[in-house]
Parts: sequence; C-alpha cells; structure tokens
Amino acid sequence: MLRSLLSSSLFRIDLRRLILILAVMSAFVTLANSFYASYRVQRQLLIDNTLEENRVYATKLAASTEQFLKNMQKQLAYSSTIAAGHFDDREILQAETARLKYQTDSFNSVVLTNAQGKILATSPDSLQMVGRILNTPGALEALKERRPLISKPYISAAQNLVIVISAPIFHRDGRYLGYIAGTIYLRQKSILNELLGEHYYRDGSYIAVLDNERRILYHPDAFRIGEVLKPRPVTEVVKQHTNGSLMVTNLAGEAMLAGYAVVPSSGWEIITQRPTDATLKPLDGLMIKVLKHLTPLALLTLICVWLCSRMIAHPLWLLARSANEMDKPDISTNIREIPSWYFESTQLKRALLMGINLLQKKIGKLKFETQTDPMTGLFNRRGLAMTLESVIQQRQQFSVIALDIDHFKSINDSYGHNIGDEVIKSLAEQIRNNARESDILCRVGGEEFLVLLPGAGLAEAEIIAERLRLNVEKMSLPGIRPITISLGVAHCNQLSGEPDASLKKADEALYKAKQDGRNRMIVIHE
Repeated sequence: MLRSLLSSSLFRIDLRRLILILAVMSAFVTLANSFYASYRVQRQLLIDNTLEENRVYATKLAASTEQFLKNMQKQLAYSSTIAAGHFDDREILQAETARLKYQTDSFNSVVLTNAQGKILATSPDSLQMVGRILNTPGALEALKERRPLISKPYISAAQNLVIVISAPIFHRDGRYLGYIAGTIYLRQKSILNELLGEHYYRDGSYIAVLDNERRILYHPDAFRIGEVLKPRPVTEVVKQHTNGSLMVTNLAGEAMLAGYAVVPSSGWEIITQRPTDATLKPLDGLMIKVLKHLTPLALLTLICVWLCSRMIAHPLWLLARSANEMDKPDISTNIREIPSWYFESTQLKRALLMGINLLQKKIGKLKFETQTDPMTGLFNRRGLAMTLESVIQQRQQFSVIALDIDHFKSINDSYGHNIGDEVIKSLAEQIRNNARESDILCRVGGEEFLVLLPGAGLAEAEIIAERLRLNVEKMSLPGIRPITISLGVAHCNQLSGEPDASLKKADEALYKAKQDGRNRMIVIHE
C-alpha cells in the first residue's frame, strides 16, 4: 500500500512538475533552435564571405593580368617603332629583341619577322631560327591582321605550347614591314606562372585561367594546360558576366566555392576555387566548443529552473522575440532593456548586441567605401550625390568649385602613372588644407575635383578657390615639374536656382579657364 502511494506520488504530474517539464522542454528546444540557427547563419556567412573573397581576388588578378598585358603591348609597340627606323640593320634588330627579352623578363622569347614571315631576329640566340619562315597559327594571324594581337594557345616552331603577343611594324610611309612578338610558354616557367602561381590560400584551393574557348591556359596541374573543358556552370556563366561567384562541383565531385572575372583585352577567364569543406572546417570546431561550454550551464539551469522557471524563461522569450526583430531601428535599445540576471540570458543578450553592432559597422563601412574614392579618401560621384541631396533638402545656399590639373596627361606620359597618382594625392591634400571643415570634397574623375561650400557666398568661394590655385602653383613635388590647376566657380541660391544648373555652370567656367590659358580661375556670376 505504501509502495503504491509512493509510486503514484512519484509519477503524478502536478502543476509544479508540469511547469518544470515545460520549462525544461522549452529550454532544450530554445537551445537547440539557437544552436541550429547560429550554425546555419555562420555557415552561410562563411560561404558568402568566401564567395565574395574569391570574386574580389579573381577581379584583382584579372586587373593585374590586364595591366600586365597592356604593359607588354606597350613594350612591343615601342620596340616596333625602333625596328621600323632600322629595319635593314640586323644588328639593331637583334639588339632590340635581346633588350625586349632580358630588360623586363616579360617574355620567354622574342621574334621579329618581315612581311613574309621570315625571321630577321630572335632572342634568345639559342633558338637559332633566324632565316626561317614562320607558318604557325600565331604568325599567320599576325601577318594577316597587321594589328596588335594576343593569340590563342598553339604549338610553336620550337614545339612549345605558347601564346604570342605581337605588334605590327610599319614604315613611316605606311608600308607594312612585318611584326615583333613576344611569346609566353604555358607549360614552362614564365611571367604568367609567376603572376598567378602564388596566392594566399593554402587549403586545396587553386586558380585556373581559361581562354574564351574554355582552353586551360594556367592550372596548378601542368598536364592539364591546353586541355579544352566541356561546358560547365562556371565556364558558361563567365560568358554572361564580367565577374561574380557561385557554388560549383569540380570534376572530382568536390563542392567548391568559385569566384571568376574576365580579362577585358584578351577575353581570358580567371577562376579562383576553394573547397567548401575547407571553408566550413573551422565552424565545426567552433560549434563543438560552444556545445562543451553550454552543457554544464544547461545542467545548472535544470537544477534552478524548478524554482524560477518563468523568471528564466521570460528573458529568453524576450531575446528570442528580439532575434526575430533584428531589422527594427530601435532593436538595440529593446535588447538592452531586457532583464538578464543569469549567465545564459546575459551571454545571449551580449551576443545579439555584438552581432547587431558588427552588422551595423560592416554596413557603415560598406556604405563609406561605396561613397569614397579609394586613392584620395575624398567623396566619389555617389558620395557627391548623397551629400548634395542633403544640402538640397535643407534648402541651403552653396557655392561650387570645379577644378582639374592642367596638362595631366603629359605628366602621366612623362613620369608614369605612379607619379600621376602621387600628384592626384598631393592635390587632394591641398584641397583639404585650403577648404573649410564643413566643405564637401569630391574626386569626380581622373584628375577632376569638385568642392561644395554649403552656406558660402560667391565672394568667399572666390577667395578659397584663388588661395587653392596659388598654393598648388607654389607646391613642390620631388622629381617633377611644378603643376597648376584651372578652376571654375559658381553659386546656387536654392530659392532662385537649380543645384544641377550651378554644377553645370562651374564646369563651364572650368572649361573657359582652360580655354583662356589654364592656371586661372573663372567665376560665373548670377
């Protein structure tokens, strides 16, 4: 009888036990859901970040390759002008091919032919091909097209798989004399291998380069170079977009995260791939650590929950509800006001606040980067549009100064683009030093700048513009001639004028300043 009473008392479901069971079940379900949601979110975040990193990396490689190809074409174009003036002097032609081969080490070999494809000079001399008639695909294409070319891969006369970059040679009277070309060996050490062979991943990821016919130009497995791939999602999508990313499966059936970009001048497709498993591997260890840390806390919670199940459940319920309202503008304030008197709720609350803070910082950083010029740190056109819209909404008068660097192209041509970039940075610094703290400074083009002066009248804008012009004229830059700027100044009273019209007037004034001789300021009066 006593045993029966004890048994019925032990298994009787009363209100306290029901609350305990519900609390335990709720705690367990909440913990499981949070763990699963965190895993899925972190997993997707890792995948998205890796896809974006691969896209950016492929885009950077494509830009570097594009610049590399342009530099090589410039070298060949320069050599073609030298060859055109001494086409009958074999020693000069030979010296020029040797200079082109060894000065920059951009090419594995250099060859110069006449209009019939006969080799007149080559480097290195070990090729011993002078006097031979070239009938390779690259040679025939160069002789036929008579323009700068980047060939498709083919087997050269020296039995190497190569691509050829060529430039035609024309006499001053317009006669076609032949061409000069540099070759890049695809299966041997070359500048292309050095450019693409090293990258920052070391976890099974790799880079591949294809031409527009899906032929492999570069691959870590040298035996696959020259292979033509069958149509696959990543090779087909590249033909529709200049850059991007997607999840693919390679020939071995392994899931990969791929980024891709196109080299404009050659049509080459650069693809960076990273194994999905390698990307997600750190997440598995992290989640195991989270489980190990949460298990003892869960046991302590079970001991205390029968005393204060509602007090424990209520903060968690509030945090869970807040997690579903992450898009609300006042969510951080709401989360801070949630009472969290025990460890788990405090940690969840802190994690939510940290996550919101990190998200807002990332959004703010992305917004800043899209509105600023990376070289100078000034606003770009998008930033100009955003700030101008704010000025317009406030119905505030403003003046505008449009300026650019006089004869900037000659600076680039004389000293190179690196010096040109330094000139632009120095001018941006002068603009900062001469502007007011409230002024809006923008770089709207290569060497073109715009300064908005909120609340400034035309007379004040003239003073600032003239001071800037004089300071730039006095500015000394090591190794180059002094620079000058031309400026156009206009004013906008929003009660009687249109902001866009004022920008246009400033641009017209700038154009007139350049027409009148440059290094001057022109003011458009209302």
